[in-house]
Amino acid sequence: MKAIGYKQAGALERSDSLVDIELDKPTPTGHDILVKVRAISVNPVDYKIRKNVSAADGAWKVLGWDAVGTVEAVGDQASAFKVGEEVFYAGSLIRQGANSEYHLVDERIVGAKPKSISDTEAAALPLTAITAWEMMFDRLDIRKPVPGAANAILIIGGAGGVGSIAIQLARALTDLTVIATASRPETQSWVKELGAHHVVDHTKPLAKQIEALGIGAPAFVFSTNETHTQIPEIVELIAPQGRFGLIDDPAALDVVGFKRKSVSIHWELMFTRSIYGTADIEEQGKLLNEVAALIDSGKIKTTVTEVIRPINAQNLRKAHATLESGKARGKIVLEGF
Repeated sequence: MKAIGYKQAGALERSDSLVDIELDKPTPTGHDILVKVRAISVNPVDYKIRKNVSAADGAWKVLGWDAVGTVEAVGDQASAFKVGEEVFYAGSLIRQGANSEYHLVDERIVGAKPKSISDTEAAALPLTAITAWEMMFDRLDIRKPVPGAANAILIIGGAGGVGSIAIQLARALTDLTVIATASRPETQSWVKELGAHHVVDHTKPLAKQIEALGIGAPAFVFSTNETHTQIPEIVELIAPQGRFGLIDDPAALDVVGFKRKSVSIHWELMFTRSIYGTADIEEQGKLLNEVAALIDSGKIKTTVTEVIRPINAQNLRKAHATLESGKARGKIVLEGF
C-alpha cells in the first residue's frame, strides 16, 4: 500500500523529511478495524513529531492523526462497525499514523462519519473536536459556573484548528459568552463567522481588552498556543476561582500567579485515553458520534479552509510548512491517494 513516512527526525527542508513509500497492508485483530483512507488532515502534532522523533530500528514512521475512510475489515473483538461503513477518527499517538492507504485503528475511538458533509469536510474534525470537547467539558467543566465570575470563556488562538471548533461547540452546547483572540483581519473575520461574541487581539495586552468589554472577569480561559507569553495577562484577567486550560507545550510555565486567585490549571492531550487504554476509552467514539450529530443537524460546521490533492509526500510537505509558519486558519485537508 502507498504511504508517506520518514526515518530520521529533522527539519522539513531535508530531502528525506517526508517520503513516498510502500508498506504491507495490515490485518486487523482484537478491537481494531482496518480503514481504507480517503482523506486526512494535518495538525501541529504532525510536524512536532516529525522534527523531534525518529523512527525506531530503521523502520518507517508514518504520521497522521485525522482520517476519513471506509471500513475494509474488522478484528475478532470488533463489533461497532461493519465492512463498508464510513468512519472518522484521530487515531493513537503510539501507533502508526493515517498517512497511508490503509490504517489500523481501535474501533472504540472511532465515530460514524457525518452523513451531510464530504470526506474533506469530515477529515478536518476529529482531533480538534476531541481536544476542544475534552478540554471544555471534561477538564474545565464549563457547564459548572464559577461563583461571581462572568459566564464567559476566553479562547486564545481562536482561528486555529482547535480554536475554530471550540468556539462552535461552546456556542452550540452552552450559554457562555465566547471571547476569541485573533490578530489579522482575515482571522478576526473567521472567528466572528464561527460565532464568537467578542474578538480581541492576542498581540496586544489581553487584560485591558477584556476589561473594556464590560462583561466582568471570565470564568474560563482556554489557551491553544503561545501560552507562556500570555500567562501574566491570563493571571490578571481570569476570575477568582476560575479554571484555566492549555494544550500547547511550553518549555516552562510559571503558574505561581494563579495561587492568589485559586485558579485551577488543566492540561489536555486527546491521546491520553488511547495511550493508556483508559477505562473510558470508548468515550472518544461516543464523542465523535455526538459531533457528527451536531454537524448533521447544522449546529456546527467543518473548519476545513484548504484542500490539497492527492495525498503524497510533496503535498504533505506543503501542509506541514503552512502549519509551521503559525499562520494557518482552520484546517488543511489532503484527499485521495
